[in-house]
Amino acid sequence: MSDATQHFDVIVIGSGISGLASAVSANSAGSRVLVLERAQEEEFGGNTRWTESYFRMKNENEVSDDFEELLVANAGHHIDPNVVQHLASPYESWPAYVKSHGMPDPELVSTLSSQAGPTVQWLKTFGIRFDSLPTYFVTAAAPRLMPVGGGLAMIEALRDHAIRQGVTFMYETTALQFTRDSGDGKLGVLVANSNGLTSRLTAAAVIVASGGFEGNPEMLTQYLGSTAKHVRPVARGGNYNKGEGIRMALAAGAAPAGDFNSYHAEPLDPRSTQAEALVMNFPYGILVNKKGKRFVDEAPGPVDIHYDHIARDISAQPDGIAYVIFDSQIDDVPNWKRSIRTDQPALKADSIDDLARQCGISPTALGDTVEEYNRACPNGIFKPLEVDDLATRGIEPEKSNWSRPLNQGPFYAYPIISGVCFTYGGVKTNSSAQVIDGDGRVIPGLYAVGEAAGLYYQVYTGATSVLRGAVFGRIAGAHAAGLTR
Repeated sequence: MSDATQHFDVIVIGSGISGLASAVSANSAGSRVLVLERAQEEEFGGNTRWTESYFRMKNENEVSDDFEELLVANAGHHIDPNVVQHLASPYESWPAYVKSHGMPDPELVSTLSSQAGPTVQWLKTFGIRFDSLPTYFVTAAAPRLMPVGGGLAMIEALRDHAIRQGVTFMYETTALQFTRDSGDGKLGVLVANSNGLTSRLTAAAVIVASGGFEGNPEMLTQYLGSTAKHVRPVARGGNYNKGEGIRMALAAGAAPAGDFNSYHAEPLDPRSTQAEALVMNFPYGILVNKKGKRFVDEAPGPVDIHYDHIARDISAQPDGIAYVIFDSQIDDVPNWKRSIRTDQPALKADSIDDLARQCGISPTALGDTVEEYNRACPNGIFKPLEVDDLATRGIEPEKSNWSRPLNQGPFYAYPIISGVCFTYGGVKTNSSAQVIDGDGRVIPGLYAVGEAAGLYYQVYTGATSVLRGAVFGRIAGAHAAGLTR
C-alpha cells in the first residue's frame, strides 16, 4: 500500500449519471473533485451508458401526473401505521426509527418530483437535448421524455465538461473501504488500482454512486435466494456494479433502505449479446415455462406498468426461462416489432407441435395449454393499442386483455429470462442525499445517489431511475461542496 495520501474536497465513487451529476455539481460549486471508476475508460458510465434513459415526464418541466402517487404506492409492504402517522409531521420532528426507516419517505419523493424539471434544465446547459421520442412500448400508460442519444449522450456531455473544468478521473480503480470522519473533517477511502495495489485517499465528502449489486452473484444469492442463478444483468454496465459501495456504507453504520429481496427486471432474450435485448410482445400471446404451462397474467394492463413483475416471475420458473408463444395475427398490432430488441430471430414453425420441439417443450403439454387458452378466449373486438378487456374465462391464471385464439400459423416463440436492470436495496438517504445511520442521524460527509441509495419496493415506477440519479446527484454534489467552503 502506498504511503502517500491524496486529499480532495469531494470523492465520487462511480461515473454513471448519478456520479457524473455529483462531480459536475460539486466542481461547479468550487470543489476539487475526484471520480473513481472501476471500469476501463472506454466503458465508463455504468448502466447509464447502455440505456435510453427515459424520464417519466410530460415535458421538460413537469413529471407525469401519476409520478408521486406510484412511488408512494410502492413504498413497501405492510408499513407500520406508527411510522406512517409521523410522516405528516415536519421531518425534524420524526423519531429516529422513522428517519432511518427503509421506505421512500415523502421528503424523498417530493424532492425528486419538484427537482426533476430544474434538473432537466440544468442538464441542457451542458448541450444535452431532450425530446419525446418513440419508445419500445407498443402501449404505454405514462409519458416519457428522453435525452437525444440516450444515456450515452448524457454521460459523455457531463464527463467532457468535468474534464474541461479540472475534475480528476481514476479508471480501473475500485473503492474497497470507507472510514468515517473522526473529528478532523476528513473521510478515508481505501482503493485498489489496476495492478491490485492499494492506497488511501481522503476527502471532506464522499459520494457513493457505484450502483447496486446486480454484477455480484454472491450478493444476489444472499438477498434473492436460489433464483439468483437464473438472472443476469441486462447490459454490460451492470457487471461492474458489485455492491462494494453499499457494503462500505452499511459497514460504516448506514441504515438499509429499499427492497433487498427484489430488483428491476426486464424480459431478456438469453441468446443475445446485445444490451437490453428485450422481448416485450407477450401481451399479445401467452407465456409458458419449460413444462409448457402458463404461469402469469400476460396482459393485466399496459406493458410499461407490468413488464417488471412479469419478468421477475420468470426467474422462479424451472431453469428460470419462459417462452412467449404467438402466431401470425401479431401483424395486426401496429409497430409490434418495436417491442423486440433482440438481434436473434424468433423460433418459427407451421404447427404448435413443431414449435414446442424447437423450444424443448413437450408437444403434448404445449398443445394442451394452447388448446385450453384458445377455448377460454372471448368474442369481442381486439384493440391492440388500448386496454380492451378481452379477458379469458375459466382458466388460471386469467389473461386480462388482448386475449384471442392462437390458431393462425405460422407460429412463433422467443425464449425469455429475467434480466436484472438494477437491484433495489441500498442505503437510507435524506432529501439532501446524505446517508442516514441506524439511529436516524446523518453520517457526516457521506452521501449516496443512484442505485446505491435504496428507494424502490415491489414494482418499479418506470422511467424514474436515471432521473433520480441525475436529480440527487446534482443535489449531493452541491451539498457536499458546501462542506469545503
